Amino acid sequence: MNITAYIPEPEKLSAMMAAFAAFSAVVTVSWPYMFRDNLAARLHKVEGEQERIRQRERARLNADKRPVSLRAEPRKLFQEIVDRFNLAKQAEDGEIVNKLRMAGYRGHAPVTTFLAVRLISPLAIFAACLLYLLLIVRPVAPLLLVVAIAATVGSLGYFAPAIFIKNRITKRQKSIQRSWPEALDLLLITVEAGMGIESAFRKVGEEIGMQSPEIAEEIMLTTAELSYLQDRRQAYENLGKRTGVEGVRAVVTSLIQAEKYGTALGQALRVMAQENRDMRMSEAEKKAAALPPKLTVPMILFFLPVLFAVIMTPAAIQIAGIP
Repeated sequence: MNITAYIPEPEKLSAMMAAFAAFSAVVTVSWPYMFRDNLAARLHKVEGEQERIRQRERARLNADKRPVSLRAEPRKLFQEIVDRFNLAKQAEDGEIVNKLRMAGYRGHAPVTTFLAVRLISPLAIFAACLLYLLLIVRPVAPLLLVVAIAATVGSLGYFAPAIFIKNRITKRQKSIQRSWPEALDLLLITVEAGMGIESAFRKVGEEIGMQSPEIAEEIMLTTAELSYLQDRRQAYENLGKRTGVEGVRAVVTSLIQAEKYGTALGQALRVMAQENRDMRMSEAEKKAAALPPKLTVPMILFFLPVLFAVIMTPAAIQIAGIP
């Protein structure tokens, strides 16, 4: 005989719930004894690992006794050459320093390297050219004439560092001109969002770095100068001098005026961004307009002879009577 058949349905439900509650209470009480908590051991292990990492880094830093400096030192050989021949006077007028800054080289080391290389280059090119003429070409001309030719070629080495710096400046200015309108758009957004000019420059420098490292470098340097220079106008003027780009100088003038008279900067930046964008477009149009004259000589040299050969060959074959 089934006894549960005589138990009412509500009483069955109550019994099942009581049995489940008793089972849950037993599991809860016995759980810490059945499964150990290893959290404390894991935390202790992590702390020990962190301490070992600290000790390893301290040992590595103590082993490295080289002085840390943000300013690069010139090579000893170049410094000795500059001091020996008293070449530092050539950089006293500041023209070499300004050109090196426009090319992206700052500090005392690039100036020393430039002066030393400008002195070494003619001698190195002269020696290389003389060895090439005497050992490989072996001309029948007199030795004095060969030496004179080598000296003439070697004298061009004096201008080689200046040509390199000039090309570097041109490439850097083109990169700045290409990305400067986008930098102004970012600067306009940050200024209109309520940021100060220093925070806006810092934000733009962080965001524009992927597109143009040159602009990011100049903007971050300007941010640093705004922080420690007493005259903020000097920081803006330094930005224009370092870049040498007309669009940057125009923006610098607007920033100086806004700093002096307290005028609104947002509208000026919007106008400057549009003007720089128009300048970039006009430069592209000039390059496109100059393309047909540049293609004239290659077409005359390479296309017309082939065209004449294709046209004249059948006629020449017919005249010669070749079947």
